[in-house]
Amino acid sequence: MVVYASPGEPNARIIHGCDHDYPDIRTHDHNVFIAHELQEQAAAAGSLIEERERRKIERIKRQIRQYYVTRNEPIKRDFEETNALYPFLFSRAWQELKEERARPAGQAADSEAVFADVRHPRDSDLRERVLEIERIIISIGQDMARLRAARGADDVLLRTCGKVVAQARAALSGRGKPELNSRRLALVRNSLLTTWRRVHAQLEG
Repeated sequence: MVVYASPGEPNARIIHGCDHDYPDIRTHDHNVFIAHELQEQAAAAGSLIEERERRKIERIKRQIRQYYVTRNEPIKRDFEETNALYPFLFSRAWQELKEERARPAGQAADSEAVFADVRHPRDSDLRERVLEIERIIISIGQDMARLRAARGADDVLLRTCGKVVAQARAALSGRGKPELNSRRLALVRNSLLTTWRRVHAQLEG
């Protein structure tokens, strides 16, 4: 059993292969058995490939989200390479992201309410850093929801995410220390990104 991706194209390649050996018995009953086995193997291969494609699409979506938040060039190169290798999967991932972002107005209002207590600095650079932290917090929440739906998140990771997000929100709201400066915002951002990478690791595990 051999399955190709993009057959007939320059980037065609084998994405699944499995050998099945059967005795050379030339009877009607054995031919019927082999025909049934081929159907079963084709169905099993289809399910396996669909599962792999679903994981790849989710990984592409996470890469795009992470680049959108961090503007990290290595991440951009990764998903550009993925686009070249898996153009159809990349297109599906991009379309799904567009549909996810086209949320009803009520949901957008709910997201704004989450950060109602955040102080947005007048300085444009500091303000952009605060908005980036807000996007990371939202992305952590979305990926944690996917993780719980897929296989469940462990209690340690749940507590860690809750603690780090709570600390970030406290910093943005001015509770404790009133001053928001670039150094403090960088520490908050780095702490969130470290936690976000742990969530990614479990999603891709």
